[in-house]
Amino acid sequence: MRELTVNENDANQRLDKFLTKYMDIPSGMLYKGLRKNCVRVNGKHVKQGDYTLQAGDTLSLYFKDEFFSEPKKFIPIKPNLKIIFEDENILLIDKEVGTVVHADDCGTKDTLIYRIQSYLFEKGEYDPDNEHSFSPALCNRLDRNTGGIIIAAKNAAALRIINEKIKKREIKKLYLCIVEGRPKDYDELSSYLTRGEKIVSVSDTASKDAKPIKTRYRVIAGNKKSSLVEVELLTGRTHQIRAQLAYIGHPLAGDVKYGAKKTENYHTLYSYKLIFGFTSDAGILNYLNGREFSVSVEFANKFLAANS
Repeated sequence: MRELTVNENDANQRLDKFLTKYMDIPSGMLYKGLRKNCVRVNGKHVKQGDYTLQAGDTLSLYFKDEFFSEPKKFIPIKPNLKIIFEDENILLIDKEVGTVVHADDCGTKDTLIYRIQSYLFEKGEYDPDNEHSFSPALCNRLDRNTGGIIIAAKNAAALRIINEKIKKREIKKLYLCIVEGRPKDYDELSSYLTRGEKIVSVSDTASKDAKPIKTRYRVIAGNKKSSLVEVELLTGRTHQIRAQLAYIGHPLAGDVKYGAKKTENYHTLYSYKLIFGFTSDAGILNYLNGREFSVSVEFANKFLAANS
């Protein structure tokens, strides 16, 4: 039997969702345990997994010890972060090109999220030993070779709010990229994207596995060979910008995966600006409404200098 007290980061989530994170147990056995009164909240048996946990609740879990994995010792690494904003709820990080955001199939340990957790651990703002189901987390992600602004949540409440606002498109994400050729000065692209094993494909027609995508862009500067473009994602799909711009005949410079000519550099794509434009209540993050954050992009500055 294990007993624990629900903290602020555990609160306001379903009991079954919490237990899935806290225990290493098959879902069928978990729900069987709920039905058989293996879970008590504040001394009372709870059979329903949809019970909403409250801070201060005492959980008594009557399961075999084998379903409780021992926590691994947290070993911090050198943070090495470019922080552009920080408060008690969130961090905004300027991710460098080449940095992996989460652990990958190659076993990369020096990830952006681990750097962030190490940074907060060293500051005393994150103690894995006192957390049952939460750890500081990223709210958005960027490919290894795409740089730019990443939002990290320091607590569960901020994570839920930011994820909801991203889903509702109440946080505008703007990118800079260099494309081959000279597209129209402005356009809003609508098409369909289908994920493949390593790349995605774009089509004008819907199909069973295709997802609708929308991208808005404007040309900032350019010549016949290449253009600096600002892109706004109106939907957020894997490789959306790369694939959709390639589909209209203007792949990102250096993005050979999507048909560009081979160069010495990777594709030039950077998430350079965030605009918080909440149209509904954001709880503890209401103070962010109307704020903009941006970073300087080296390849864009060089392009403008050469084409001014």
